[in-house]
Formats: sequence, structure tokens, C-alpha cells
Amino acid sequence: MSGKKILCLFDVDGTLTKPRQVIDSTIEDFLLKNVKTKCPLGIVGGSDFKKIAEQMNGDDVVKKFQYVFPENGLVQFKNGEEIGRKSIQDHIGEEKLQEFINFCLNYLSKINLPVKRGTFIEFRAGMLNISPIGRSCSQKERDEFEKYDKIHNIRKTMIDALKNKFTNIDLTYSIGGQISFDVFPHGWDKTYCLRHLENEGFDEIHFFGDKTDKGGNDHEIYNDSRVVGHRVCGPDDTKKQLEDLLKDKF
Repeated sequence: MSGKKILCLFDVDGTLTKPRQVIDSTIEDFLLKNVKTKCPLGIVGGSDFKKIAEQMNGDDVVKKFQYVFPENGLVQFKNGEEIGRKSIQDHIGEEKLQEFINFCLNYLSKINLPVKRGTFIEFRAGMLNISPIGRSCSQKERDEFEKYDKIHNIRKTMIDALKNKFTNIDLTYSIGGQISFDVFPHGWDKTYCLRHLENEGFDEIHFFGDKTDKGGNDHEIYNDSRVVGHRVCGPDDTKKQLEDLLKDKF
């Protein structure tokens, strides 16, 4: 088993860090001093590079991890260098994109929540991120919305409305984190990053993620036949499962 070339690939939010928090030094040290000495490391997140860098202690995350895939791998870094990116507006077209955004803004204007803040739609390279409460909310407001959403299904209901309205655009909707959901063309989920790993010579790719249930943004890659999926419930659980993997594989 020790002769196999293995990659450990991680979701960020809720897997290596607590939601929207910076990675704990204990977890980071374990990854870089223990796991990285055994096998290459990669991360794939739905967030853009700026947010991933904030959570992973700075822009040099691209040097700490051999592979960094923001926006589900629509943006790609390998060994510290950006090697490519994909654009949602080029794929869908500006006219359809604006129709979709306008519908979202109109929908959000008609729902009432305990609080609303700012930045309801965030335009990224490969996707749109939609937050009913607004991404500029505080951590306390973020925690409270997550609890409220579990009861009232605000995000799920909005996704259902979008699916019914835009049957002519082949889009995927994925709930991740506490306050938002991602929208991207079909096939642009986290499995997208695997096309950049298929020719890297790995015998096994072990993926660790927390949102693995259907509708979660780790679901597709967790169930992909090209990876060995590990469902985790937070950074400490990720560390424990990694310790078990290191005993088993190395």
C-alpha cells in the first residue's frame, strides 16, 4: 500500500476550518508537517481565491498546497502558479445571465427575514453565489440565519423557484456554508477539478468534505468513482480521519 501515489484533497469551509473562520494552527501544522511529508495536498472550495486565502492564512496557500482549486476548480493553481480559469458569462451569455440576476434580485426583494444585510449576489469567475441574508452579515447573524434556514428552508425554496423559472438554462444549484448557495453550469461542481488531476499519476485521490448529502456542494465529488470519499463533521474530525488514513496507507 505504501507504494501508491496518493493525493489528499480537501474542502475548506467546515472541513479544514470552522465556517468562515481561519484555519486553526494545530490543523495547519498537522497537514504541513505530518500529512504533506507522506503525500501531496490539494484543496477545492466553492469560494473565490480571496476568501480561500483568508481562511487558509494568506495568499501563500498556493505554495503550501500543491493544488488549489477555488470556485470548484474553475480557477486552478498548481505548485504556486495559476494554470487556468473558466468564465460563466462566456458559457451562458450576458443576456441570460442578466435575466437570471434580475429574477434573483426581484425574488430577494419580496422575502422577509429577521435581518437583511448587503451583497446578496456575488459574481465569481465560474459561478454566482446567492445569499438571502447578504454576505456582509456578522458572524452572529450568520449563525442565526443558518438556524432559521433549517426551519424555514429559505435557500431550498428559492432554489426550487429558480429551477422552475429557468428550465432553459442547464444550471446546478448547490447549498454550501451557512448563508448562501452557488449556481453554476451543469458539470461545474467540485468534480470539475478532477479533470486537472486525471493525468497527474495518482493511484488514489482521497477527498474530505462535510456537505456530502444531496444538495450539498461536496455531494458530487464525494460520490465520484474517481475518488475515495471521506465524510467529516469539522476540522477535528478531518484530523482524526487523516490520522487513521496515515496509519492504514503509510
